[in-house]
Amino acid sequence: MITISLCMIVKNEEAVLSRCLDGIKDAVDEIIIVDTGSTDSTKEIATRYTSKIYDFEWIDDFSAARNEAFSKAVMDYQMWLDADDVFPKESLAQLLALKETLDEKTDIVTMKYVTHFDENGLPILVATRERLLRREKEYKWQDPVHECIALTGNVSYTDIEVHHRKPQEAGNPQRNLDIYENYEKSGLPLSPRQLYYFARELKDNGRWERAARYFERFLATGGGWYEDNIAACYNLSICYEHLGQQMKILPILLRSFEYSPPRAEICCQIGYYYKRNNFYASALKWFEIAANLGKPDNMGFILQDYWGYIPNIEACVCSWHLGKLEESEKYNEYAATFKSNSIEVEKNRAFFASLK
Repeated sequence: MITISLCMIVKNEEAVLSRCLDGIKDAVDEIIIVDTGSTDSTKEIATRYTSKIYDFEWIDDFSAARNEAFSKAVMDYQMWLDADDVFPKESLAQLLALKETLDEKTDIVTMKYVTHFDENGLPILVATRERLLRREKEYKWQDPVHECIALTGNVSYTDIEVHHRKPQEAGNPQRNLDIYENYEKSGLPLSPRQLYYFARELKDNGRWERAARYFERFLATGGGWYEDNIAACYNLSICYEHLGQQMKILPILLRSFEYSPPRAEICCQIGYYYKRNNFYASALKWFEIAANLGKPDNMGFILQDYWGYIPNIEACVCSWHLGKLEESEKYNEYAATFKSNSIEVEKNRAFFASLK
């Protein structure tokens, strides 16, 4: 049976640290806490779970802090969690079983990272992340923000889930953007991956024009991961919409087809483009294409609602505009198979009932 070192970096996590550790403590063999400057009771809470608590001066570099935590590990595998992550009971059972069966030659184990949920608690954004790493391989985190470890060696892919449950209004929403700004001001060159994530931070903070420039710079490097290339096209279309640059939207969405077969979120964005311009027949066709695509098996983020719910609910609207009442109602019911308690589905049902 393998052993696991849980390696965490924390700062002012008194509201969530116990929740995180209570969910995972029975599956790990040691807990390492690296504190980067807490001023609340985080370290006191940590002492209830471990004596291995270390201080680390924060230098605006998440990789440096995570590498410090990894350096303290002594078990077979290093595992990382953020303090606002939750390890569900079913995931705990899966991990305990995995400890008994994992081939010790496995270098990396991935798990599903569910980072966003809808109002009913259903997952809407899911990624595959490296989660367990064989210590003797001496893996190193890289990049100061949105840090990662390259997937090299023998990789085992699992469906074990980790849920990211960030408290409302927690933290500084511009923290990551500030780190990138300072990194760039230092004169250090930005890698393609860093350009991509810098652009994302700019977009998430409503800096539409500059975000568009950085996404364009990222794509121009030709050195990005194909999943990031597709996501950059998707995000650029949103930036262009906010900037009123309608003529750029369709070309950038179609460009994503250079990197992989069509993705549902891209097809839906094309559908939205035509819908905004009242070309409902064209919009309907793209929503229908999205609705019939198979979900890809990849390492990138999966925007869950685009794979079933959104294209069907939008096809419902477009069919109505085209005078296809029966077809419109069918699409609404298709959407309900993905989100049975959807407010939009119920509104549409009430509307259709009023016509009878």
